[in-house]
Amino acid sequence: MHGRLRLAQKSDDHGHSGRDFPGFDASLFEAYAIKDPQSLMMNAARAMENLGRAASEWLGPRERGETSDDLFAGPISDFVKTMSALTEYWMSDQKRMLEAQTLLLSTYFDIWMRSVQQAGGPEEKSSEAEMAANKDRRFADEDWFRNPFFSFLRQVYQASASWADRLVAEAEGLDEMTKYKARFYVKQFTAAFSPSNFAMTNPEVYRETIESHGMNLVAGMRMLTEDVMAGGGHLRLRQTDAAQFAVGSNLALTPGKVIARNELCEIIQYAPSTKTVFKRPLVIVPPWINKFYILDLTPEKSFIKWCVDQGHTVFVISWVNPDSAHAAKDWESYIREGIDFALDTAEQATGEKQVNAIGYCVGGTLLAAALAWHAQTKDARIASATLLTAQVDFVEAGELKVFVDEEQLAVIEKQMGVSGYLAASQMAAAFNLLRSSELIWPYVVNNYLKGKAPMPFDLLYWNSDSTRVAAANHAYYLRNCYLDNALSAGQMKLGGGAIDLRDIKIPVYNLATREDHIAPARSVFRGNALFGGPVEFVLSGSGHIAGVVNPPSRKKYRYWAKGQTAGTAATNLDGWLENAEETAGSWWPHWQAWIEARDPERVPARLPGDGALSPLGDAPGTYVLARA
Repeated sequence: MHGRLRLAQKSDDHGHSGRDFPGFDASLFEAYAIKDPQSLMMNAARAMENLGRAASEWLGPRERGETSDDLFAGPISDFVKTMSALTEYWMSDQKRMLEAQTLLLSTYFDIWMRSVQQAGGPEEKSSEAEMAANKDRRFADEDWFRNPFFSFLRQVYQASASWADRLVAEAEGLDEMTKYKARFYVKQFTAAFSPSNFAMTNPEVYRETIESHGMNLVAGMRMLTEDVMAGGGHLRLRQTDAAQFAVGSNLALTPGKVIARNELCEIIQYAPSTKTVFKRPLVIVPPWINKFYILDLTPEKSFIKWCVDQGHTVFVISWVNPDSAHAAKDWESYIREGIDFALDTAEQATGEKQVNAIGYCVGGTLLAAALAWHAQTKDARIASATLLTAQVDFVEAGELKVFVDEEQLAVIEKQMGVSGYLAASQMAAAFNLLRSSELIWPYVVNNYLKGKAPMPFDLLYWNSDSTRVAAANHAYYLRNCYLDNALSAGQMKLGGGAIDLRDIKIPVYNLATREDHIAPARSVFRGNALFGGPVEFVLSGSGHIAGVVNPPSRKKYRYWAKGQTAGTAATNLDGWLENAEETAGSWWPHWQAWIEARDPERVPARLPGDGALSPLGDAPGTYVLARA
């Protein structure tokens, strides 16, 4: 670019300078001129040396047989099969394919003409597409719009991505699941190949490389090496400064005691902060695919602390981070040794025979299954159930269904049969892929291209503190829920017989979040019709985490409640929303009022250890500290 800039400033045969071209601004390219080529080349060599070390750290464990990429075989095979079906649809009709190609080429031509005009003439008024692009955080730098070169790259990329999306949307010959997968894979592909993800096509990275003489790439490739080493041959993408956090030191601080433990979980009882407490204890069943302290990040964000402050005696299940010794622990084990163990513990600690229960995400799915099983065995220890972003019907289960079909599940089961668990890195990768534009590529650019360490962020520390998943439990969950949808159909078998959600007669508070990509609101809503008792459905703003962990003090988002849960208006989420009441702020007080309306009785506060059980240690316990 430096050479081109110099040529543009030379006079032509008629004595005119390149600066005389109307609309041309040579200053747009000055920041991209190499100022010290020798230093840049030296640092480029150092960066390549660090990249070589990263490659060695990736290759070494594979050569030694310490790791493999077998688990990727299923998704790769499915990707090839899905995209082949999409390609076959378009290639089978030459006219259709020609029209699609013509559309793309004509769009490229229009972009080229606009770019020529931008380089040598007055700027045109921004189109709606340009205004929309300006909101894309990947293209926040003004040179994506001002500089003709980067503006051209951005427009070509966005046109190509839109064209690819259109190919999927208009592929009428594909079944819905294949089209759904194709849409997901195209989204991953276009996110990966954004010009913002490459040093030479990202104006911010390009300028940083020039200004630092390539030191950003040296630092970035060093971090890449460290992250591959940390992952044992797999990339463990750092999303936050992990050194700034420690569970029990500045995370999961609500006071309490571990009062029971078995090989599958610890039960934590939290200390009261009020003189009186509700007579009926509260038992929380978190997901086991990540750690419970998402509900106890910091005192200001802690749902657990907030519940304690309202007067609840809170018991929380802290699941073990399983290894090969837990391979045979299945869905039934997690009910018996998790939920039932927690109920036994709460009764021994307080003397109360009934509790209110909360299940979050897959913990809520497990809780629903346990309730149906309890109904058959006349176990009435749970008086009310709250399900937080928990699916019991998986017809509209969202993008995670992309990873679950018979072929991919067979690969997963084979791999887990060897190790005894699903590796934490595989689970984390799947969830990060669902939001790759937010959880993968910004950190690739920031860490490895800009050479900057990520900022400390408690939520992202928790997100990176992933866990393994026991083989039998995970296989049962994927097959019975995602693949066969057995729970909603009354075909899930526990204790030797099928369970039926219609047997659940207790009150259910069913929370969905509007932007949830893991348990979509429409999917959660479908569960309302499956329970046999009264259901209070509530829709919160935001997504799977922020929509749940939304303290009232933050005064963020909103929620919808009091919509009809029976009759024709309740057959779909849109119909329910037409009659629902919108309220600004957190859903937490609404839930608290729902709980109190069913049992307001209070008793003197209970301290952990006052009952029949002696404390085994301080909260947050030991199981949560185990890293994968």
